[in-house]
Amino acid sequence: MSDKSASAYWAANVRIITICMVIWALVSFGFGIIFRPLLSGIPIGGTDLGFWFAQQGSILTFIVLIFFYAARMNRLDREFSVDEQ
Repeated sequence: MSDKSASAYWAANVRIITICMVIWALVSFGFGIIFRPLLSGIPIGGTDLGFWFAQQGSILTFIVLIFFYAARMNRLDREFSVDEQ
């Protein structure tokens, strides 16, 4: 892999990681802690939406982000011909 290709690969990798971290922080800290009072009036599953994000939503979002990251990195590896297969 050339230096230009390697830097493009890592730039794309860092961009994907940054997007995942921003989504995780928004869901975990934003919806679960900071914006919880604003979400308290919205009922979901017998509780309010802020509590749901704090207890379950952030965990489910984290799991979805893991699968998204793995799928996107597999595609990126194929694009830059660094896949394992």
